[in-house]
Amino acid sequence: MEPIAPALLMALAGGTAGAAGQQLWYSLRDLIRRRPTGSEPHGEDELTALDETSEDTQRAQELSQTLALRAQQDPAFAQALQAWRRQAEALPAIRTGSGDVHNQIPGTVYGTVVQARDINGPLNFGR
Repeated sequence: MEPIAPALLMALAGGTAGAAGQQLWYSLRDLIRRRPTGSEPHGEDELTALDETSEDTQRAQELSQTLALRAQQDPAFAQALQAWRRQAEALPAIRTGSGDVHNQIPGTVYGTVVQARDINGPLNFGR
């Protein structure tokens, strides 16, 4: 299974996907907590860490990698995670992955201009 995009995890953890995204974030937490009797927690720490600092790309990557590893080891988890992923990627409020941005600025600019797509977190221009 291909890892889940860290940007998607960050958007859900940060609440930028609205109420539906929040519900999906909670359902991911519940999915991670379900595990066979006697098995080690696998992903709870990474999920909690990202929940605390949703703009941290490194934490999102760690959660993504942990989920992919667990999916390789547990076919039932992989199937449930894939279903969860389809729902999360279908949210209209989230744009991740490839795509184009077309920005036009006619005239003269007297200040800072940012051209971007899928910004997760604050922008700082050192002022």
